[in-house]
Amino acid sequence: MANTATAPATDPLRRLLSPRHVAVFGGRAAAEVVRQCRQLGFAGEIWPVHPRHEFMEGLRCYPDVAALPASPDASFIAVPRQGTIELVAELSARGAGGVICYASGFAEVGDEGIALQQQLVAAAAGMALLGPNCYGMLNYLDGVALWPDQHGGQRLARGVAIVTQSGNIGLNLTMQTRGLPLACLITVGNKAGASIEAIVETLLLDPRISAIGLHIEGLDDVAAFSRVALQALHQRVPLVALKAGSSALGARITMSHTSSLAGPDALYQALFQRLGVARVHDPVGLLETLKFLHVHGALPGRRIVSASCSGGEASLVADLAQARGLDMPALPAPAQQRLHTVLGDKVNVANPLDYHTYIWGDLAAQTECFAGLMDCHFDAHLLVLDFPRQDRCAADAWQTTVDAFIAAQADHGARGVLVASLPEGLPEPVARQLLARGIAPMQGLADCLDAIGHAADIGAAQHRAAMITPLQAPAPFALGGARLLDEASAKQALARFGVPVPFGQVLGRAQVLPYAAALGYPVVLKALAPELAHKTEAGAVRLNLQNGAELDAALTAMAPLSEQFLVEQMVRGALAELLVGVQRDPQFGLTLTLGAGGVFVELLRDSVTLLLPLTRAELLQALQTLQMWPMVTGYRGRAHGDVEALLDAVQAIVAYAVAHADRLLELDVNPLLVLPVGRGVLAVDALIRLADEA
Repeated sequence: MANTATAPATDPLRRLLSPRHVAVFGGRAAAEVVRQCRQLGFAGEIWPVHPRHEFMEGLRCYPDVAALPASPDASFIAVPRQGTIELVAELSARGAGGVICYASGFAEVGDEGIALQQQLVAAAAGMALLGPNCYGMLNYLDGVALWPDQHGGQRLARGVAIVTQSGNIGLNLTMQTRGLPLACLITVGNKAGASIEAIVETLLLDPRISAIGLHIEGLDDVAAFSRVALQALHQRVPLVALKAGSSALGARITMSHTSSLAGPDALYQALFQRLGVARVHDPVGLLETLKFLHVHGALPGRRIVSASCSGGEASLVADLAQARGLDMPALPAPAQQRLHTVLGDKVNVANPLDYHTYIWGDLAAQTECFAGLMDCHFDAHLLVLDFPRQDRCAADAWQTTVDAFIAAQADHGARGVLVASLPEGLPEPVARQLLARGIAPMQGLADCLDAIGHAADIGAAQHRAAMITPLQAPAPFALGGARLLDEASAKQALARFGVPVPFGQVLGRAQVLPYAAALGYPVVLKALAPELAHKTEAGAVRLNLQNGAELDAALTAMAPLSEQFLVEQMVRGALAELLVGVQRDPQFGLTLTLGAGGVFVELLRDSVTLLLPLTRAELLQALQTLQMWPMVTGYRGRAHGDVEALLDAVQAIVAYAVAHADRLLELDVNPLLVLPVGRGVLAVDALIRLADEA
């Protein structure tokens, strides 16, 4: 994109995305690119290349790459795959900036295509490449349409960029009628060349880009993405991700509970939360969130106020806002007084505000009402308004309401948001009018409030950006054999790093009863063997054994399972049971999962996954998001759990994992019992799987 900064590593990509001249190769698709560039007002030169045609769309054709007057900044290649590889090699040799490869039949079709795609990448050498199997690129800022089809965008001076792996989704997004100013749409197809993170890095160089949306199925380099996402956070250019699909991130060992909770989607969620990337779940959410961020950017907080002329709408806003963690505080006294003066005694002045229809159609009164609303000086000020059908109804009074809201916002400079409860309730011309006045035109209450929540989350991430570190690329790790430590060995290994474990001993059957008598009842008995990862299901654990008779009966039942037994003191008075797990992922490296433990792991699925490294403050914040956290902090008058000891234990578990990062496959402490303050915590069960040493 056009800019004044210098970034040598991305220069070829900048040439491709904002070219001075364009070469097109092929027949019908290439001709369509010529037409679309002209319609969009591309001011540079266009050079068609065809060995048999003399003219294309009135332009003289060049017979081959060698005949071109210069090395083109951008080339659109729409020829069969073998010919694509040859042309890419010729363009690279001429020093061209970059190419878009339209042809399919590469890696997406399997073995033969994978080999051809490798040849394509090699042919490109240092040249930027989008695709193959790629629909193209639209740069509405500079009038570039390397796009073999019609599209719905138009020239503009500033707006959002969208990068997508799907050409058809990209095409659909250009057809939106929501008023979103789309500055750039880039499709990446098979991602053989320029990565999503490289494209984002290039887009960040252009001050005309207000926000960046990403439709992705998976990332090839998570560490590189974390670096560029952190750069975006520092530059205050919001990123919004529509993560689709469930990418296979490598063979996954599922002996532990952690592996069942922290799948690929949980890791992406952790990545986005860490880096302040707003995650949406459908194209509508992508468009509405980008639109809000284009107008208002990130928000400093979550306080909103809403006005509508309907009590039903007011209560709906309140319900939807509460479900999204948005704050609707009481109105400040100056705002209350101003609103009461204009609305009178018949209107209950509150937040959300139902201002009734007494002032409907009165421009001056509505302007004063909305000015009172903006006297709140909250983080966002909403007006709910749905226009009637344009083909059957008159909308003059609705336009008066819009004009009043615009006038009130102009005087205050507050963050104004006009939202239609139904997406079709806001005509595009009105949306464009609002955009021009710095008011976010939002379509759909839920999507609007989601966008506000995302903007607040991004604002919080921007505030802590200096404390966020990018991820490190996982160290190379070749899995050969693997071994599962028995529970006693796993606990001993963790205890050496400071993880508290119950007092006990590993014994043969003959020694169990005398030891238990000396230890004191009640006790816990567990059969020990590496293959007994889930003891409850195997009948390999008995709790709260009160005397020798109960212990002897348990020994007899477990005798077929093992010749070694772990006898431990029975722990009483636990306030909560947590799961603490570490797993290895080929892309994300070591990750930490915290959640409700014991028998509730799969039942409640109350968990959060975090990427390493992390601070003690981040650890506490994550624990506080768990639904079971009140059990730790004295729910309904119960004793308060030892939070500091809990944090110490989790950090000790992480320390063990980091120290064994070259061999650790998975680690599960479940449950980690939280005891009252002063009694600490205890890891009463543990699972560790290590790769065999070379």
